Amino acid sequence: MNPSLIAKISATVFALVALSACGNTVRGVGKDVAGTVNGVQDAGRSVDGAAKY
Repeated sequence: MNPSLIAKISATVFALVALSACGNTVRGVGKDVAGTVNGVQDAGRSVDGAAKY
């Protein structure tokens, strides 16, 4: 095989793996943020409920 071809294939595989990892990170951050929002909303409801009594 031509060294240039091997380099191109390697670069393509590396780029695909890197992009896949970024996609997983973005999804993970989205889940973390959603969990934080849910927690803050639950805390707000608890405070609201306590203030009413």
